[in-house]
Amino acid sequence: MAMNRVQFQPGLSMVEFMQQYGAEAKCYRALYRARWPQGFRCPLCNERRRCRFRRGAQVYYQCRACRHQTTLLSGTVFQGTKLPLRTWMLAIHLLTSTKTNMAALELMRHLGVNYKAAWRIKHKIMQAMAEREAPRQLSGFVQIDDAYLGGEFNGGKPGRGSPNKQAFLIAVETDAGLEHPAHAVIEPVRGFDDESIKDWQARHLAPDAEVFSDGLYCFRRFVDAGHAHTVLETAGGRAACEVRGARWVNVLLGNVKRAISGSYHAIRQGKYARRYLAEAAYRFNRRFRLREMLPRLARAMMLCKPHAEPVLRMASNFHG
Repeated sequence: MAMNRVQFQPGLSMVEFMQQYGAEAKCYRALYRARWPQGFRCPLCNERRRCRFRRGAQVYYQCRACRHQTTLLSGTVFQGTKLPLRTWMLAIHLLTSTKTNMAALELMRHLGVNYKAAWRIKHKIMQAMAEREAPRQLSGFVQIDDAYLGGEFNGGKPGRGSPNKQAFLIAVETDAGLEHPAHAVIEPVRGFDDESIKDWQARHLAPDAEVFSDGLYCFRRFVDAGHAHTVLETAGGRAACEVRGARWVNVLLGNVKRAISGSYHAIRQGKYARRYLAEAAYRFNRRFRLREMLPRLARAMMLCKPHAEPVLRMASNFHG
């Protein structure tokens, strides 16, 4: 059997990580380049000229045009952090280099912080991932399936109506031969009704997308929107992974569910499913360039607006 180039590609080793990000100054310079790759820009007027001064241990930049003062982390998801930058960079490295997901409890042990801090770090990183994945559109040949996170409570209502289940859609863009997956969208929906499908389709399907699905009744809205729609006859279990037009969406769905159940055991899918599913999509969509995941995610976090812990805990799975 030929070696899988994606699985066996070299990532950023821990030795290389320590060489590049092992000191606070190195992390500061890396985040400076991530936020201002072309040099400083005032967040208010976009002016390049600035002066630099210290106030206590904090470095400030003052715009020479509008005199606005800012710091490297102001207005980013890092804003207000008391943790060293090298702790943040190590967390990003751990969450992007591991083969499987890493729960906040395990992250706590690696970083040497308390659980509350590890939870904040984990969810802020996942929030940046979710914001990067939110505008993604799939084109060409797209395999789509409906799925649920969670299960029924003991003694509760079973099946699709269980209050402990979160509906989500998973879609994989493939080549014309349906053999090679490119990108994926994995996102919660309010339910498998016409309005939810129309909203999802408008945001995530390019006009030229051709859909392959199992023919769930609400998927007829793809045809209403002008997409070619092939209804597949699928079987359950392992046989579903061999059906042409459904193979990759079922493979990815199985991987996502195993990763969540194996790494997290249980999540509050009613509040945080969007972040956990976006994490899976973010990693899948960047699987060909493992060495670039850390700097790319660091830039995404520098572009992500601040999210205080109360805001993180008031999460919503839905847009609007």
